[in-house]
Amino acid sequence: MGEEFHHGVVMREYDPNRDRERVEEVERICEVGPSGKLSIFTDLLGDPICRVRHSPSFLMLVAEIGDEIVGMIRGCIKTITCGKKPSRNTKHSDTSNTGNSNRHLPVYAKVAYILGLRVSPSHRRIGIGLKLVHRMEAWFRDNGAEYSYMATENDNLASVKLFTDKCGYTKFRTPSILVNPVFAHRLTLSPKVKIIHLTPSQAEAIYRRRFATTEFFPRDIDAVLNNKLSVGTFLAVPDGATWQGTDHFLSDPPKSWAILSIWNSKELFTLQVRGASRVKRTLAKTTRVVDKAFPFLRLPSFPDFFKPFGFHFVYGIGGEGPEAVKMVKTLCDFAHNVAKERDCGAVVTEVSGQEPLRFGIPHWKMLSCPEDLWCIKRLGEDYSDGSVGDWTKSPPGIFIFVDPREV
Repeated sequence: MGEEFHHGVVMREYDPNRDRERVEEVERICEVGPSGKLSIFTDLLGDPICRVRHSPSFLMLVAEIGDEIVGMIRGCIKTITCGKKPSRNTKHSDTSNTGNSNRHLPVYAKVAYILGLRVSPSHRRIGIGLKLVHRMEAWFRDNGAEYSYMATENDNLASVKLFTDKCGYTKFRTPSILVNPVFAHRLTLSPKVKIIHLTPSQAEAIYRRRFATTEFFPRDIDAVLNNKLSVGTFLAVPDGATWQGTDHFLSDPPKSWAILSIWNSKELFTLQVRGASRVKRTLAKTTRVVDKAFPFLRLPSFPDFFKPFGFHFVYGIGGEGPEAVKMVKTLCDFAHNVAKERDCGAVVTEVSGQEPLRFGIPHWKMLSCPEDLWCIKRLGEDYSDGSVGDWTKSPPGIFIFVDPREV
């Protein structure tokens, strides 16, 4: 049973057997773009909870009036790194530019994430969105979450105002979403770099040693790496280097190295660009025709984003050494080729705006978002401040770990 409040609106948990088609209709209504402007539409492929399904704990709520669903919200909870504290074991003193130091240990917190808030245009401004957020936060608290955060576009003023003015959230982090199209030709990889496909256990060992104190690092990184949507983790080292296992790598890494992982978001949902003029569509098609006809020219081409397309999400980017940026570039070129083989339209990643390795990540500015906005709220004052104090008041760091399960 759900809870009813004014205007006859009932809040309850999503039921896939009775709600799926009505939820999809609300999604379609809410995604009508402005006339004459480009808009991105999402197809959840018949699974409205696909974007939280792979999280450790998740919930979807719907708002209903009579037999009509007029709103929805998704949320999930996981344990992530919110800071670091000095380690008593100081025999290791190396610090990598992944943001981790072996002289520090991660400080974990149980953190909730809100996404997919929708209210039907005909039922807005009567408090449905606010009520959905409050109901979701109550579930967060009941399950021990200490913080809640959400992500939105900086220019989505209605969303920013709802969360900051009415729900008590504060602006917290502004990572960059970088999008690179997949061309009709394969990219040539640097012959100076060797790429090693790591097993999930090898990847986990490196990530826990090098990334564990990075903000938002998921404590259950093993679940991410072993998920069926994980394409793999890839390590770049100098061409002459030999791979002798993770223990040897962690104790004696090469002078320069880089790492990244690939997540197959294409299996969860597809995107589509609408609102483009015939001229723009024709120009884009022309670039693809030329690229396919003359692949040896290696000309950049604009993918067919005007039809539904999938993408791969790259995460866990890190490395160190004077050649790390170049190695990240080679790994991203490799990721492009993997995406091409799997018929994806784009490769997407999200990194801190201060991430030094971002200069090795190829992307098109016209497709990217230089400042995604994350807002955060402390859910209860009865939690101890621990080693990091109130996390909502902490300054941004250079690095951030974006969990692919929440993209």
